[in-house]
Amino acid sequence: MTARAWAELLRVSALFTVPGDALAGAAAVGRRPNRSTALAVGASLCLYEAGMALNDWADREEDAVDRPHRPIPSGRITPRAALTAAGALTAAGLALAARAGRPALTVATGLAAMVWAYDLRLKHTPAGPAAMAAARGLDLLLGATATATPTATARATTTKAPAPPARAAVPAALPAAALLTAHTYAVTAVSRHEAQGGSTTAPLAALTAVAALGGAVVRDRPAETKRASAPARLLVTALTGAYLRTAGRPLAHAALNPSPPLTQRAVGGGIRAMIPLQAALAARAGASGTALAVMGLVPLARSLARKVSPT
Repeated sequence: MTARAWAELLRVSALFTVPGDALAGAAAVGRRPNRSTALAVGASLCLYEAGMALNDWADREEDAVDRPHRPIPSGRITPRAALTAAGALTAAGLALAARAGRPALTVATGLAAMVWAYDLRLKHTPAGPAAMAAARGLDLLLGATATATPTATARATTTKAPAPPARAAVPAALPAAALLTAHTYAVTAVSRHEAQGGSTTAPLAALTAVAALGGAVVRDRPAETKRASAPARLLVTALTGAYLRTAGRPLAHAALNPSPPLTQRAVGGGIRAMIPLQAALAARAGASGTALAVMGLVPLARSLARKVSPT
C-alpha cells in the first residue's frame, strides 16, 4: 500500500513522457545522445517527480474536498514526507545537471525555480498554464545544452549539417521547445477544469492548438530535413499523426461533453501525446533512431496508466 501511495503521489505513469524532452533537445542541436544527455534525463526525471510531490503537498487542503482518495488527504502519505521528497528530488536533479556542465545547471536551476513557483504560487493564477508550459520548454532546452556542452565525454555526431557549438544550443533548440511549450500550455488550460468539468472552451481551444501544432511539425521542418529521403519524411508524418490521434480524440470528446471524467481523460491523453510529439520533433531534426526510441516508451506509458492515473 505504501508503494502504491507513492506511485500515485509521483504520477509514475507520466514519467515516460519525460525522457523524450532531453532526447528531442539533443536532436534539435544535431547531436546523438551522449553521457550528458543521460544526466539531463536523470535531472529531468528528478525535477518532474519533485513537482508532483510538491503539487500534492500544496493542494492537500483542496484535495481533501475534491480528491479525498489522493495519498495525502487519505492519510497514506504525510504532508511532511511529501515535502521532504520534493526537496530531496530537487537537490538530486540539480546535482545531476551540474555533472553535465555549467550551462545545463543554469537551465536546470531555472527549471527547478519554475516548478516550485508554479506549485506554490502560480498554479491557481492566470499565469499557471504559462508557467507549466515554460517548465516543459526548459526541460527540452536542458537536454540540448547538456548534450552540446564541450565536456560531454561521448562522441557527438551530426545529422545532415555541422552541429552548432554549445553556446548556440539554446537558439538551435528554441523552435522545438516552442512547439512543446505550446502543447503543454493547451493541456494545462484544460487541466484546470478536470475536477469540476463544465468547460467546452478549454478543450476546444486545445484541440485547435493541437491541430495547428501538428501542421507546424510537418510544415516547418529544418531545411536539411526537407531534403531528407522519403522514408524519413514519412516517419515525421506518421509520428505527427500519432500525436494528433492521441491528443485530439479525447479532447474532442471533452469538448462535446465536458464532464469531469472526460475532461480528465482529455488531460491524460494530452500528457501521453507528448511522447509522439517529442518523437516527431526528433524525427524532423533528422534523428530517426532517437524518434523510434522515444516511441518505444508509448506502450510502457499506456500500460502503467491503466494502473496509476497520470493526472
